[in-house]
Amino acid sequence: MRFGTPCWIDLATTDPKASRDFYGGLFGWQYRANPTGDYLTALADDVPAAGFYRVTDSPQPPTWTLYLAVSDTRTTAERIVRLGGQIQMPPQQFDGQGCLMVATDPTGATIGFWQPAAPWPFATGTKGEFGWAELNTWDGDTADKFFVDLFGYQLEQIGDGEQFDYTTWTLPGDREPVAGRMRFGSDFPRSTQPHWMIYFEVGPMVGTDEATVLAVRLGGRLLSEPADSPFGRLSVIEDPCGAAFTLIDTSNRSTPHQPSEEELGAAYDDPYDD
Repeated sequence: MRFGTPCWIDLATTDPKASRDFYGGLFGWQYRANPTGDYLTALADDVPAAGFYRVTDSPQPPTWTLYLAVSDTRTTAERIVRLGGQIQMPPQQFDGQGCLMVATDPTGATIGFWQPAAPWPFATGTKGEFGWAELNTWDGDTADKFFVDLFGYQLEQIGDGEQFDYTTWTLPGDREPVAGRMRFGSDFPRSTQPHWMIYFEVGPMVGTDEATVLAVRLGGRLLSEPADSPFGRLSVIEDPCGAAFTLIDTSNRSTPHQPSEEELGAAYDDPYDD
């Protein structure tokens, strides 16, 4: 596991049972509870794919959190503060597993950091597993600078930088980017909060359209109709508790062209708009 790469996702939910039933029906996840029963691990083909935990009295809607791998959470916390971020949850040690920390970047988006104590299994890339994450924010330049300074990412602008401002972040020496950053466009209300969008791969055997129909049948709400993009066919869903996420079939890609905001989830009924 390279530091600066996505290594975990979890869902803060007001109703763990409803979330468990929804995602289990959508992705076929099985579940395993920790010894205290306050954290649920979702398994995709017996490999950990995500976590759930209960939240109460939160001013924000239920949301997915992305965690990036780090070598030392305490050193990372110090650097985050120096670079203009804020620590929301100081480093906490979990016996035999590692150390966890949660922060907000200078643009206001929440991001987690995980220092694993041993090799950390995380299911990615196939049906019902993590596929991509992008930071949606009003201040793209500030977000880029913060994460470049933190991890040494190399940037690539895939839009025009003005009407459509989307960068990808790649670790030095790698060919594939680890995450993306999109600047909000005019379709977003000014009250929209910066946030990370988590993408789940649905795979060609199911496809985005069928997975979208199933998500709605299971109690989800369609925020953005299935649409083709250079990255795959995608749709945006809100789960029954209010957490937004994206379904994507990366095998079904359109002819490359400059992607629009709608294709990347900008034109949807935003759950972060308060």
